Order: sequence, then structure tokens, then C-alpha cells
Amino acid sequence: MAGLVTEILALPLAPLRGVGWVLDKVVRAAEEEFYDPAPVQEELVNLERARTEGRIDDEEFARREEELLHRMEEISAYQLQRGGQSGL
Repeated sequence: MAGLVTEILALPLAPLRGVGWVLDKVVRAAEEEFYDPAPVQEELVNLERARTEGRIDDEEFARREEELLHRMEEISAYQLQRGGQSGL
């Protein structure tokens, strides 16, 4: 009986719970896209290709490579943190 009363009293909050659920899904999708290593890995490959083809010099390569490797470290740290939180 208490469960039924709780459900009836919580009924006006149902739309808010629905909005919260949708926002949670949007945030998770955005995080997955932001922390996807594939685009960074692809950019590293393209960067190496640009250097070997002479489109960028070694200095520019080193600067951009450092930025991309730092980004990969951020992604790895995030994935380790999420794995630890979800018990994976």
C-alpha cells in the first residue's frame, strides 16, 4: 500500500524524471563522442602523413603531436575513471 501511495504522490514529478532521463542520455552520448580515441588516432596518422609528404615541418609536427598525445592521455584517464566507477 505504501508503494502505491508513493507512486500516486510522485506522479506529478513524472515529467521531470523523464526530462532528467533524456538529459542523462544526451550527456552520456556527448561524453562518449568527446572521449572517443578514434578521431585522435586518425589525426595522429594524418599528422605523420603530412610530415612524410613535406606538408609540415618537424617543429609543427612535434607541437601538434604533443597536443594530440596529451588529448589521448585525457581520454585514457577518463576511460579508466569510468571503468572504475561502473565496475567494468
